[in-house]
Amino acid sequence: MSVPPVLSRLRIPVIGAPLFIISNPDLVIAQCKAGVVGSFPALNARPAPVLHEWLDRITTELGEYNDKNPDRPAAPFAVNQIVHRTNDRLMHDVEACVKFKVPVVITSLGAREDVNQAIQSYGGITLHDIISNTFARKAIEKGATGLIAVAAGAGGHAGTISPFALVQEIREWFDGPLALSGSIASGAAVLGAQAMGADFGYIGSAFIATDEANAEEAYKQMIVDSKADDIVYSNLFTGIHGNYLKPSVVNAGLDPDNLPVSDPSAMNFGSGGNTDKKAWRDIWGCGQGIGAVKSIGPAAVMIDRLVAEYEAAKARLLAA
Repeated sequence: MSVPPVLSRLRIPVIGAPLFIISNPDLVIAQCKAGVVGSFPALNARPAPVLHEWLDRITTELGEYNDKNPDRPAAPFAVNQIVHRTNDRLMHDVEACVKFKVPVVITSLGAREDVNQAIQSYGGITLHDIISNTFARKAIEKGATGLIAVAAGAGGHAGTISPFALVQEIREWFDGPLALSGSIASGAAVLGAQAMGADFGYIGSAFIATDEANAEEAYKQMIVDSKADDIVYSNLFTGIHGNYLKPSVVNAGLDPDNLPVSDPSAMNFGSGGNTDKKAWRDIWGCGQGIGAVKSIGPAAVMIDRLVAEYEAAKARLLAA
């Protein structure tokens, strides 16, 4: 399997998922300095000109860090682009990525050849979110460098296919870079993803409970206090099925066990189809792997935990 040079020197094979509203320069910079790919959705930078400010800060601070730490440079960062007709900022944001030569661009909810070509024109790579083997093939046909398999149990807009099945089917025909998303919140889970055939673990929900994350303290504490049984899968809030914290649904005055089905044509990434409760403001997204999150703290400390667990899991396998 082929890993692009830009992703070959990570401290642990982890890509931090872009978290709507939550990911910001503070979190991205902390993730990269600690040795994993940090990312954020371009739409988090509002209004649109703020994206240039964020990219300037991230590239400058990581560049200064690398000058001072040539033996242990920061990991690259990534920007997530929503490639969907409802995103009227797409080309503005892609142009910003080209200007700042963003190393990795993660595309979601649509695959476009022109976006892939723009990022790859300066040596960047594109990784596309997919929830099925069918969508994976379409993404590669349209020029994506690699894939992010969003399997059952992932936070936010998750798929329903088992990670075992999804990775297996993709690896039958694709040997390029592949990240796996779905309940990965420990170093052992990262190693498990690699054992299945993925190159990277794709971790999102666990990073919500970090000091740098732009999330309410109640949200962070709910991550710590919750387990897999506390996740509900629904398309009510955005028109696309996703995983959310049940306690946040209850707090919004809704019954998590009896949520209506939304009309997919009402798709809106800031507010839900048939409810005035907004994802991700009122209804908090989260994946099933949060049982591994025991406390709130700096992102670097969480990454240290992942590294220790990853090495311990490898040692157990060698000793078996």
